[in-house]
Amino acid sequence: MTYLDPALQELLARFQSTQRKLTVLTGAGLSADSGIPTFRDKDGFWTVGSENYTPQDMGTYEMFWRKPLEVWKWFLYRNTICSMAAPNVGHFAIKQLEDIFGDRFKLITQNVDGLHTKALSSPERTYFIHGTLDKSRCGDECSKDFYPFPDIPFEKGQELTAEHIALLKCPKCGHYLRPHVLWFDEYYDEKHYKLNSSLRTAKETGLLLIVGTSGATNLPRRITETVLSRQGMIIDINPNNNYFSDIAREKKNGYVLKGKSSDILPEFVEFFSSRTSGENK
Repeated sequence: MTYLDPALQELLARFQSTQRKLTVLTGAGLSADSGIPTFRDKDGFWTVGSENYTPQDMGTYEMFWRKPLEVWKWFLYRNTICSMAAPNVGHFAIKQLEDIFGDRFKLITQNVDGLHTKALSSPERTYFIHGTLDKSRCGDECSKDFYPFPDIPFEKGQELTAEHIALLKCPKCGHYLRPHVLWFDEYYDEKHYKLNSSLRTAKETGLLLIVGTSGATNLPRRITETVLSRQGMIIDINPNNNYFSDIAREKKNGYVLKGKSSDILPEFVEFFSSRTSGENK
């Protein structure tokens, strides 16, 4: 194997013989091989008139309150890109890990692109801690209902028609719907973003694979800290140095695997599946 050296393999075998959970924490880097930009970079900028707005400007409740249609245009454009993308090898490897570990497996994802769903990761074992572009809900919270994300293919420079705008309204109160995503000026909660469930899972986790995320948000950091506090092992999988790789290098139960997730994750599948097959003989 290229990435799993003998010492790491021994630790993984020891983990597999326990009953603790395998948890995979994913971020935008996982979807890079599917052609989806992170939207924190230059691809996320949005022009309104003569002004350029950053993703941190557009992805906020404040901007939604001020310019709901501009926010919707940005999210419709994002969704159009995501809807055309297909899961990559990394997504399917994560699904294979779920198949191997069953109820010992959890997926905690920051990705709203829907690719885990396309790869058939089960909703019962997946926490979408930043929401998902599959859904929308009333921006005024007139009810707890979810609605399908509006089916409006959208390109930069396009304008919304009256028919489009009608699709963006809550069917109950007539207020604008909002994408079911965690905005930059909002907080994690259990109701929409599985805050408590994710932290409870972290306490039960013996091995945390951190895939394609830099640690820019609070909950993934808390998950990692909780796993370490319970003597769990963390492995950061990322081509770039980041917050999690720095933490992993400092800890005796931390590992850093520098490379693409589509190259590295299949090695975990191969290792765990070979041991499972051997035990079943």
